[in-house]
Amino acid sequence: MVHLWTKLASVVGAVAVTTAVFVPEPSPASAAAMPAIPSIPAVRSFTPTAAGTWRPASGTRVVAPVGSAVEDEARLLSAELNVPYANGPARPGDISLSLQWVNDNPEAYELTSSAAGIAIRGTTDAGVFYGTRTLLQVLRARGGFPGGIVQDRPDRPQRGLMVDVGRKYFTPGWLRARIGELSYLKLNELHLHLSDNQGFRVESTTHPEIVSARHLSKADIRGLVAYAARRHVTVIPEIDSPGHLGAVLAAHPSLRLRTRLGVPVKGAIDISDPRSATLIDDLIKEYAPLFPGPYWHLGGDEYGALTVPDPQATFPKLAAYARGRFGPGGTVADAATAWLNDRSAVLRRYGKTTKAWNDGFFSSPRARPDADREVEYWSSNVQRGPLPETYLREGRRLVNLNSWYLYYVLGSPASFPYPSGRAIYERWTPAVVHRDRAVPAALAGADRILGGRLAIWCDHADAQTETQIAAGIRLPLRALAQKVWDPRTPALSWEDFKSLANAVG
Repeated sequence: MVHLWTKLASVVGAVAVTTAVFVPEPSPASAAAMPAIPSIPAVRSFTPTAAGTWRPASGTRVVAPVGSAVEDEARLLSAELNVPYANGPARPGDISLSLQWVNDNPEAYELTSSAAGIAIRGTTDAGVFYGTRTLLQVLRARGGFPGGIVQDRPDRPQRGLMVDVGRKYFTPGWLRARIGELSYLKLNELHLHLSDNQGFRVESTTHPEIVSARHLSKADIRGLVAYAARRHVTVIPEIDSPGHLGAVLAAHPSLRLRTRLGVPVKGAIDISDPRSATLIDDLIKEYAPLFPGPYWHLGGDEYGALTVPDPQATFPKLAAYARGRFGPGGTVADAATAWLNDRSAVLRRYGKTTKAWNDGFFSSPRARPDADREVEYWSSNVQRGPLPETYLREGRRLVNLNSWYLYYVLGSPASFPYPSGRAIYERWTPAVVHRDRAVPAALAGADRILGGRLAIWCDHADAQTETQIAAGIRLPLRALAQKVWDPRTPALSWEDFKSLANAVG
């Protein structure tokens, strides 16, 4: 049976459009399997009341004061529901949005529902936005919102997806759709790995010679950043260095790192050559204004000079550079640490907090990674650096990209299968950073382990199409969203969670 009027913009795939659709009542069987508030992630608290069920009607409006901090959220929701936006005051049947302190979490919100209307209040506009996502999902699953009070907030501040656009070109439309999907699931970061050995995927005016034929224009990036900002998703750029620079070095072969025998090292730049720093800093200065968010990812992983048994003997030019900079005890690892610190110094002028992969951190008395750099921990191989506890005990903050659970690697062998989402949902938590091991509880707080990110790596770029990738990450993204939002053991079985995912869209 279909309600007389239940207009909800289609958010299948989480791309908001303004086409009105009818949302049927769920069948009794599916309704019984769903929680009182069907949403992904689950709300932290719902107190039901006897105030009746709210349903949209012909006179429903979305209300927020013109010029207020939540006007954008109200106008977006009105477009998604295909109902009018109004300055106020609210009338019976309306949805009202407002800022009001809920708790100290800046993304917290409270939603009050009764037959007379919906009120969403948030500590910030981000919290209000997340309240509207809950509303959309419940309407899609049930057609109406039960009377009561939702109080909700995320457990971890950083929650999102990484896309390797360096190895595989992704269209702006596909990336835009992922932003919509992330925001629908209350995930708030899109990390773009923009360059690698196979490609450099963003337009450059300072170094057009390095740009791949298929790339994102600056207009594409501006459009994606603006679209993301309206949905409270931060776009984090990564230009990986001093390794993974094969596409850049194809245009600058004289900057390739070479062994003492003159053999070039794949993707590795010669950090002892001052022209190398100039090249990468040119790109940083060009792109920093293009990505106005607070973060910049430096990469730092798998630098070829540090993957051999004796770097000093294999790369005498680097070793001499390190001794010249740090004294007789200077090492190639010191030089690599200084390389990232020097790039951070440039980025600090733009107000950026830097991140690097865990195997890009090397500490010695001569060169220590910047203290405020966040560790993006991925490697399950202890040969790629210390265990996560070491970084956390040093006082560093960490983001979890555990490759055992969160790596979606195109063309990966059967021994490293694509994540289904079930393992994330049933076994992974933000504290499980290295393989199946959880770090001690004292080190696993949300102020230490900031969250997690699913990572799409395109090692074999043609192994899957954009459509296949979107389908493949659908359930893993939803499982991740649940586990970084709510620290409790999920109430639903995996099978019921999959049914919920279908119900909420």
